[in-house]
Amino acid sequence: MSHISRLNVISGHLKDEQEEEYVDELTSNNVNADAKKETLTVIDNRTGKQYNIKIKNQTISALAFREISEQKGDNGLVVYDPAFQNTAVVTSTITYIDGDKGILRYRGFPIEELAERSSFLEVAYLLINGNLPNKSQLDGWSHKIMTHTFLHENLVGLMKSFRYDAHPMGMLISTVAALGTFYPEANPALAGQDIFKSENVRNKQMFRIIGKLPTIAACAWRHRIGRPYNTPVNHLGYTENFLYMLDKLSEQDYKPNPVLCRALEILFILHADHELNCSTAAMRHISSSNTDPYTAVAGAAGALYGPLHGGANEAVLDMLQQIGTKENVGQFVADVKAKKKKLMGFGHRIYKNYDPRAKIVRRVAYEVFESLGKEPLIEVATELERQALNDEYFVTRKLYPNVDFYSGLIYKAMGFPTDMFPVLFTIPRAVGWLAHWIEHHEDPETKIYRPRQVYKGEWFRNYVPIEGRPPAKVRTQESYSSATTKRYSKVTGSGAQ
Repeated sequence: MSHISRLNVISGHLKDEQEEEYVDELTSNNVNADAKKETLTVIDNRTGKQYNIKIKNQTISALAFREISEQKGDNGLVVYDPAFQNTAVVTSTITYIDGDKGILRYRGFPIEELAERSSFLEVAYLLINGNLPNKSQLDGWSHKIMTHTFLHENLVGLMKSFRYDAHPMGMLISTVAALGTFYPEANPALAGQDIFKSENVRNKQMFRIIGKLPTIAACAWRHRIGRPYNTPVNHLGYTENFLYMLDKLSEQDYKPNPVLCRALEILFILHADHELNCSTAAMRHISSSNTDPYTAVAGAAGALYGPLHGGANEAVLDMLQQIGTKENVGQFVADVKAKKKKLMGFGHRIYKNYDPRAKIVRRVAYEVFESLGKEPLIEVATELERQALNDEYFVTRKLYPNVDFYSGLIYKAMGFPTDMFPVLFTIPRAVGWLAHWIEHHEDPETKIYRPRQVYKGEWFRNYVPIEGRPPAKVRTQESYSSATTKRYSKVTGSGAQ
């Protein structure tokens, strides 16, 4: 990023803040004294009663609606919000997103600046501790993480017991969950519910998880390709050590490609946190029961494993491969508009503007291609982006490229198969999960998560003995069977399907 580009990024962020302050001032100058009260007035048309609900930080308390009841004893109203589309469950100081303006900041720092100027471990320090470190702080932080990279031999043995074709993400989730069994002193169920009030105890688990995740991921990769696992080399950098463990064969002085190390560093920074997404919400939800962080990280990784979350860049790659060549892009765009095909890698639940991470990834992609050779699908991707951004159909729907659009191409160019994509996502995102884990433990408002439901089932039934029951009306009980089961049923005449 040039000096002028950096100034443009910073001025863009400052301009947005000045505009917001101006709008707030305008609003307050044009309302009367009564309207300045930070309350929301709700009138229950069933009873005619009026309720004033406090507004704080642009939110209202869902518990306030309990007071709104039609008759005594009905427990009041419940706010119904499937998939948490407009529900805030925490107050956080970690990540700020303005989806309409395409802004992403970690602890107040623009993502563009961090991706350009920081290392991943520096950003990890920022997310977890709240401020950027000086040199001695970063050196100490990096040393602690890089001296927690080795795995217990029993854990290595566990990984080697997986099938030869086990999915790397399944191996990672299982291994992280098992990792907690090696540290009973860090399990509140065994060592006491208050152990994580100690910063020393919390820090130790963070160093272990951040340090060991690349090793677990590299072992899963080596297992997949049938090669012996490599041990970490702690004097290397974080991504450099990871690539070393992935690729070293018999060389005595093997050094990973520095261009790829930096590319991975930037991708890790961009994926480190993204506010309260599906997996981060899962991390907080599981942590609210005061379980150990290894179990919580494994659960969060399970959420990330899903194709609607961590598997999105794989879907982009599949789409580009189906399009084939840039000459086919026009027909594909027409099919998308006719709802015959799905457009992957465009649009976002949060961003209604160009995803700021996508701009950075696009540049990184070309740097990787210069080092490794051009990825054939890049021409399809750039042509698809060009046509979509110049088509009113997509622009009016605010469908802009997101971070997944180019990241899959980078991973493919670097030689990673698609089943490694969620693993590569998990390594950096664990830093964000741990930042939220700490914030959860330090939040005085924290409680165990227990969402409400709207019950629509049978209200009351009389129990009927089994002899007098008619056939139950239920969903199908059919399931698929293995070839062995089918063969066995043929021999025995059992009729299994």
